[in-house]
Amino acid sequence: MAVFGVLAAALGAVGLVSPTAQLSLLGLAAPGERAAGDFTPAFMTASSMAALNMGVYYVLAALADWRSFFRWTVPFRLLTCTVFTVAALGGRAPDVFVGVGLWEGAGAVATAVALRYERRRRTQEGTAPVGDR
Repeated sequence: MAVFGVLAAALGAVGLVSPTAQLSLLGLAAPGERAAGDFTPAFMTASSMAALNMGVYYVLAALADWRSFFRWTVPFRLLTCTVFTVAALGGRAPDVFVGVGLWEGAGAVATAVALRYERRRRTQEGTAPVGDR
């Protein structure tokens, strides 16, 4: 959780400081001139701010050891995986979005596996809180 949070916050900060660098990290070209009605910089600002905020939420949840939050992230990260992958495969988004979707899916699976392992270990030790069983 903390690692994902730091990565999300850092990439969000990069996007706020340099949207062109963020596009480059995603493997997307940033045109030298923009056509009228091209709001890519506004979209990059909004999504980068969201990533920064989300990253901070993840870090704070990790520091607080907020397991409920960890569990909540699993289905929503799987949904993100699905949406990004379908968007790329359907031609609505560039192919690089499949990689973003797979990153989200892998993170969801890793989180679910870690939560399950921890719950089993704590239950066997008799230390699991009632709400965590």
